[in-house]
Amino acid sequence: MTSVVRMQLSLMMFLQFFVWGAFFVPMGAYLGVIFKDKEGLNSIIGNAYATQTWAAIFAPIIVGFVCDRLFNKEKVNGVLQILGGAILWWCSTITDSPGMFFWAMLAFFIAYMPTLALVNAITFQNVKSIEDDFPQIRLWGTIGWIAAGLVVSESLFGIAPFPVLPGIENAGATALPLRLSAVVAVIYGLYSFTLPASPPQGRGEPISLFKILGLDALLLFKNPSYFVFALCSFLICIPLAFYYARTYEFVSAMAFKDRSAGVMALGQVSEIFFMAAVPFFLKRLGVKKMLLVGMLAWALRYGLFGLMPSAPAMLVLGIVLHGICYDFFFVTGQLYTDRVAPKEIRTSAQAFLGLLTYGAGMLVGNYILGWWGDKIGLDPTSQEGWVADATQFWLLPAGLAAGVSVLFFLTFWDKSEAASAKSDS
Repeated sequence: MTSVVRMQLSLMMFLQFFVWGAFFVPMGAYLGVIFKDKEGLNSIIGNAYATQTWAAIFAPIIVGFVCDRLFNKEKVNGVLQILGGAILWWCSTITDSPGMFFWAMLAFFIAYMPTLALVNAITFQNVKSIEDDFPQIRLWGTIGWIAAGLVVSESLFGIAPFPVLPGIENAGATALPLRLSAVVAVIYGLYSFTLPASPPQGRGEPISLFKILGLDALLLFKNPSYFVFALCSFLICIPLAFYYARTYEFVSAMAFKDRSAGVMALGQVSEIFFMAAVPFFLKRLGVKKMLLVGMLAWALRYGLFGLMPSAPAMLVLGIVLHGICYDFFFVTGQLYTDRVAPKEIRTSAQAFLGLLTYGAGMLVGNYILGWWGDKIGLDPTSQEGWVADATQFWLLPAGLAAGVSVLFFLTFWDKSEAASAKSDS
């Protein structure tokens, strides 16, 4: 792989996650502004975030059929990004109909979610060593997400001013993030046509929806330990949805206001650090302890949010815990899946794990968080509303995460090499 190709792929990853991060993090606060007077505001927010998880369930079909058999991946990525950018701009104009906003955002994510797999596939197809080159290129995606947060907040992690958007106050609560993502998506779509050619690799092979969705990985459920892991992966992603959908508006109201996107970016900085530390800890703790620490970190984060909602330092600590929450659970789980799965179904196993977690688990979580917010009468549009109900709201996902941790601790007893600290596979 030449340095030019590496730069092309790194910029691709940067733009891919800049588009997502710029609008997705502050979207809940924006919806709270434009639909403030609508009944069931919490459910409106939960439903909007559920569009991403609905699309995640169907994304493998688009990638598995269109890009594996019909068209070059970089061209499909370009078309989908341009289409997604146009839809996002449309979303930014919808201010009086939660139902229309839901369908427009669903249309965007149906275009966007397949591209997450596409950029990985384009990278895999154009590097010499996936193990050595992919992590370095994928890192630029995390940097893109961080950059989006700094631009929207116009601050460097909430510490110092970063006036990229002069004259716009509290940009996260306006339509600007949607329009910024829309413009960048169109530029990125055009750029995609210049990426290295990545032709379809499955042309002529029989089509199997069963395999496209990764359902042949159900064979792994014959292993009781893997069944427990898969079940707990699904369950832990129910409380996970609370973080992605509601943290920005919560910390914005309680402490950081228009700097919130920059403060939230500290979670991705933490993710970079702990990503590098995963091999070190995995060799010393093994799979069970790593996964358990990741689950308990979710419970701790929500406990901090619920019990100390007015303490900015505790809110920052909860955000910084993202590195442990994400890397210790998701990265370790992906490595464990790769160890357990036979070589011929490893790709399907990873696809199915994604279907369980970012698909089904977070889908359920998004609907629960909307229902729960409305049930307790949470007013997410003001500091007073969060002060009154933050404890009730956040202790529900804290309890769910703690419960899943206990279930996992009591039922996961894989003593094989795949779960050991010393596995070299």
